[in-house]
Amino acid sequence: MIGTLAAGVAVAAGAAWGALALWFQPLMGARWRPLLPAAWLALAAAALIGLATGHAWPAWGFGGLLLMLLAWWRWGVRPSNDRDWIPEVARITQGSVQGDTLTLRNVRNFNWRSATDYDVRWETRTYDLSRLASVDLALSYWGRPAIAHALVSFGFTDGQQVVFSVEIRRKRHDKFSEIGGFFRQYELSVLASAEEDSLRVRTNIRGEDGYLYRVHMPDGAARKLLLSYVDTASQLARHPRFYNTLTANCITIIYQLADKIVPGLPLNYRLLLSGYLPEYLYRLGTLEGADSAAAYRRAGRYTERARATTDPAQYSRNIRRGVPGVPSADDDDAADPRAPGAPT
Repeated sequence: MIGTLAAGVAVAAGAAWGALALWFQPLMGARWRPLLPAAWLALAAAALIGLATGHAWPAWGFGGLLLMLLAWWRWGVRPSNDRDWIPEVARITQGSVQGDTLTLRNVRNFNWRSATDYDVRWETRTYDLSRLASVDLALSYWGRPAIAHALVSFGFTDGQQVVFSVEIRRKRHDKFSEIGGFFRQYELSVLASAEEDSLRVRTNIRGEDGYLYRVHMPDGAARKLLLSYVDTASQLARHPRFYNTLTANCITIIYQLADKIVPGLPLNYRLLLSGYLPEYLYRLGTLEGADSAAAYRRAGRYTERARATTDPAQYSRNIRRGVPGVPSADDDDAADPRAPGAPT
């Protein structure tokens, strides 16, 4: 009896997983897409009926087919960099370092007028790592308070900002599916971009709600984190990976990179519920300048400031106005004699 029950549970689990795998990795055209998942469920139903009536052979047959499906999943479904990508993830960021000079190729700097109307601009930019001055976490919300997209922006004393974002690399006509993210529907991309592209498109074009947090890190950690992003992005250009909703998303990648620099970061449910990441960072003591995480949220919300900024040259400065832990623009210029416009 116990053996039959266990076999039934195994068949049911294999039925659910296999149907979803065949749906999100279809072996037939769109018109015939439902046929294989439906056939798979029918085979599983026959196996369950067989177990219930004392006939084990349908379950053994289904088990053999499940092993074949797992083998196909392991060796037949492979990530690739050669697909018909949507334009905003069509290229892969790559970088190289010589001394203190970081060169990034394929930095996205689109000029967005609407979600479908934009100028495509991929640039090569250089950064002086000796002038790396700040790390900011941007969270962008589109509906549910527990879920946000995380972007990390690195600031330099010459006024440059470069944003790194872990992105779903979608193909043309793909639609986002959290369940599909468990079933290898998308590749993974670590993309470098300008703030007036990746932050502005979310608040001003997609209507998302943006928050900015100044993250204080140990000496040398910001440089190591930036170079970890560069290395991860460059590796993906050579060895593509699949995105995974749970294990390879925008928050888990940030944690994995940061844990290499500051080992032993505590695990917490907020690393999965990314919308609550500020509370995690506040408890770690990496957010300064506000009496509570709630106060930091209120002051760090930059949505209206972003939408009110029409001059791209002022975008980065304006979204930081009033953010706890961020010096005022006048203080920054006075403190750094190399900054543009600073007194000499």
